[in-house]
Amino acid sequence: MNANTGIDIAFGRAHLTVRLPAEAEVQVIRKRARPKLPDPHAAIRAAFDRPVAAPPLRELARAKRSACILICDITRPVPNHLFLRPMIEDLLASGIPAARISVLVATGLHRPNEGEELAELIGDPWVQQTVEVVNHFARNDADHVDFGHTPTRQTPVKLNRRFVDAELRIATGLVEPHFMAGWSGGRKVVAPGVAHHTTIRTFHSARFMEDPLAVQCNLVGNPLHEEQLEIVRMLGDVYALNTVIDEARDLVHVTFGEIIASHLAAVAFIDKVTRVQVARRFGTIVTSSASTMR
Repeated sequence: MNANTGIDIAFGRAHLTVRLPAEAEVQVIRKRARPKLPDPHAAIRAAFDRPVAAPPLRELARAKRSACILICDITRPVPNHLFLRPMIEDLLASGIPAARISVLVATGLHRPNEGEELAELIGDPWVQQTVEVVNHFARNDADHVDFGHTPTRQTPVKLNRRFVDAELRIATGLVEPHFMAGWSGGRKVVAPGVAHHTTIRTFHSARFMEDPLAVQCNLVGNPLHEEQLEIVRMLGDVYALNTVIDEARDLVHVTFGEIIASHLAAVAFIDKVTRVQVARRFGTIVTSSASTMR
């Protein structure tokens, strides 16, 4: 292609145009486009009604007295505006009082999302008017329940008390390649998302980061992924809504169900389109840190 025309790459809330020398031999590598869901609301409704390895959402919520929904923080462009309200409406319709439903922002060790930023993250004023929305603070010792250590690698496990104590626990997020965990979403929203700083720092230690299997698009033998699975199993019943979006941040796939099975179903979908085979190595690669919320 002609490099002088410029190449747009996602960056922050918009794009950066990269212009390269005329003599540069440019090859644009991008994942194969997937069709947008023609009716995202109907797709989310179908995911709630026909979950992966779990009963329908309203059935899950029946007879429960409390619920906590995890959402990713502002650094992840998750389409919360599409699913939070119908999810909460299902919980209310099943008899859980609004006062016993909370949305917990899985900040990990990031700063809290507040004010206009929090409103942007939620994407629907009705949600903030109806239920409590709070941030996770990884350094607040009293906010966590100590589960001891994982059996395999002795990772300290402390998780947010609000999520642990809820009778219905739901994680929500975005499934995309992750440089250490293989794929984001699912179990990762729990740990490190709402974990204590000691758990998070262990995950980001050299013991995990230097492991050759702790790489993007790999779950087989990935020590970080395996520890995350052990942690959610220690926690008990957890469910997840997993979204896949395209480069325009529009929804192309959604799953709901048991946290491990529903995440793997989303990974199976995205894995087919994310890996791009190239014929050779390149001397220079230009990329970006992708995008955040709109």
